[in-house]
Amino acid sequence: MKKELDLGLDVHKDCIITAVAEEGRKGEVRESGAISNDLHAVEKWIGRLRKAHGKETLLRGCYEAGPCGFGLARRLRQLGVECQVVAPSLTPTRSGERVKTDKRDARKLARLLRAGELTPVYIPDARDEAIRDLCRARSDAVDDRRRSRHRLKGFLLRYGYRYQGKSSWSAAHERYLRELVLPHPAMKVILEEYLQAIAAAGERIERSEEAMSALLEKWRLVPAVRALMAMKGFQTVAAMILVSELGEVHRFAHPRLVMAYLGLVPTENSSSDRRRQGHITKCGNAHARWLLVECAQHYVAPPKVSKELSRRQQAQSAEVRAISWRVQNRLHNRYRRLLARRLQRNKPIVAIARELCGFIWELLRTQPCYQAQTTSLSTTKG
Repeated sequence: MKKELDLGLDVHKDCIITAVAEEGRKGEVRESGAISNDLHAVEKWIGRLRKAHGKETLLRGCYEAGPCGFGLARRLRQLGVECQVVAPSLTPTRSGERVKTDKRDARKLARLLRAGELTPVYIPDARDEAIRDLCRARSDAVDDRRRSRHRLKGFLLRYGYRYQGKSSWSAAHERYLRELVLPHPAMKVILEEYLQAIAAAGERIERSEEAMSALLEKWRLVPAVRALMAMKGFQTVAAMILVSELGEVHRFAHPRLVMAYLGLVPTENSSSDRRRQGHITKCGNAHARWLLVECAQHYVAPPKVSKELSRRQQAQSAEVRAISWRVQNRLHNRYRRLLARRLQRNKPIVAIARELCGFIWELLRTQPCYQAQTTSLSTTKG
């Protein structure tokens, strides 16, 4: 029997507080010192543990998900350590604990890992994570442009300047802003700074989208992106964002798990014969949840395969096209039924987004790129 050691890591920006839990229910849980948050220091620490307990010792480690990312977990796995990144919100806590220190947190993680009471999070592939960060950078640029636009319109509104055209931020609106005559030089400086910020954010968006299109063809999940683009409401940007945020779909055994992961399931407080459901939980991936709610609004319109959608479906299989058509009919009919109950429009839209998760789960599981990844992982573990 191999000896097992469970390692608890309290990871910070500059240092890592370590703890070791020995095998067995009554095994000692002790501190193992503090090391620098550097991969070379971690490698030396793992080497010292194996030298002290034997090279055949099975090492298992964990640390809480945070701003330090997954680089440490990937390196530990390369060193032969079964490392987990656990969800901090799901870590058990005692109501009587009033003292919290880094050393206590490290010992607690080691003890809970040994007891099997921690909930691990998904660790994406390094290349998939890079694509995901690029998609998030594009969304950040969109947010910056929206904030700059709101600040500019608020600035002009305070001085009584209101655009009377049909739509804002069109070519006519931009000409109006450029030709605007302001009474004070400071106001002219403010106007120009806001316009420059809006233009810079727009250029960032264009560069990000160009990079996304260029890297898509080299990405291993490009078949999943193309298949998702065969559905109504998903073009290149939306499909890449959702595929990169979901990651490995085979880890979800049921579509309800995807809905819960995106925070689209309703809260519930039921007892005995009484059942009470409230708003959605909004737990999990907020970026993908926002995107799904936006894409769900396309299913308000009656089912139709437009010219653009037909062009995106040309290289897809009959199964993918059948799922796409079934989604349109199902979600549009459900929206009409919910709207007939005189519900506020946002509630049917969120309900459609929740059901859309199930169809996306079904669609992506048919793609061979996920199956190939699952096969390679099982072969490596074996």
